[in-house]
Parts: sequence; C-alpha cells; structure tokens
Amino acid sequence: MTRKQRRLTIIGGALAVLAVAAALVLNALRDSIVFFSTPTMVAEKHIGPGRRFRLGGLVQPGSLVCGGSQVSFDVADGGAKLPVTYKGIMPDLFREGQGVVAEGALDASGTFRADTVLAKHDENYMPKDVADALKKQGHWKDDYDKKLAENIKGASCAHGG
Repeated sequence: MTRKQRRLTIIGGALAVLAVAAALVLNALRDSIVFFSTPTMVAEKHIGPGRRFRLGGLVQPGSLVCGGSQVSFDVADGGAKLPVTYKGIMPDLFREGQGVVAEGALDASGTFRADTVLAKHDENYMPKDVADALKKQGHWKDDYDKKLAENIKGASCAHGG
C-alpha cells in the first residue's frame, strides 16, 4: 500500500467509527427526545394518544378554569386550538393571552395532558418555533405585551385566581 492509500484507509475508518458512535448516541437519546408542535401541527400530523411532545402557543382568553390543583385551558396558534389540562402549581407568569409551552401527551379524548407548563416571560423566552408560527399567522406584534396588559388584565391561577 502506498502512503496515500494508507492515509485514506485511516480517514475512512475514523469516519466509519464516528458514524457508528453518532448512531448509537442518537438511538440512546431517541426515547428522551421530545418534539415541539403547535395546535395546527398537531391537527395536521394526527399525533396519536400517548406520544410525548411539547405544545406551544397562546393561552386563549376566557378558557382558563381553575379547580383546586387541576387547571384547564385552551392553547391556540391562530389556526387551531387544543384543550390542555394540568395538575399542579402553575408558574407565576402564567396568564390568559400569554405564550405557553406545555410538555405531555394527548389522551384518547384529544385533550393534551400536560405534566410540565412553562409560561412566557417575554419574547426572548418563547421558543423560536412558536414565535415564528405566531408571526407567520399575524398574532405577534412588537408591542404585544403592552396590549395584553391593557386588554386582558392577566387572569391567572398562579395566585388563586
């Protein structure tokens, strides 16, 4: 073998080892990867019950119902809405009309059962996919938070109400 062939063989072998290592890592992480979707994407993809994913969008004004530690609300992205239930303490910044990201799965009735709810602080904390989807559908304004403060008055369950 010439020097060039030996070098190419070593590089090819290293790339093959690297590819196998990457495949093993991705296979091991497959169960812990949670994909992100908006309500419109959920409707289009026909996500089945029990499959975990992150749901992002805006909490629909007037949809928030608090009952003890059980909270239900609708998340919408302008094209579709999805009912969400959550059992636990809501984040302090959770409000109607605000952005939210919930992690969980759909049940057989089509309700999203969240086990984690993250409330939006400002546009810097909203996932890029959610912000882009809202901008694309015309539901995102530069002075969005100011209008929410004027129109919604912040209905919330975080402090009993």
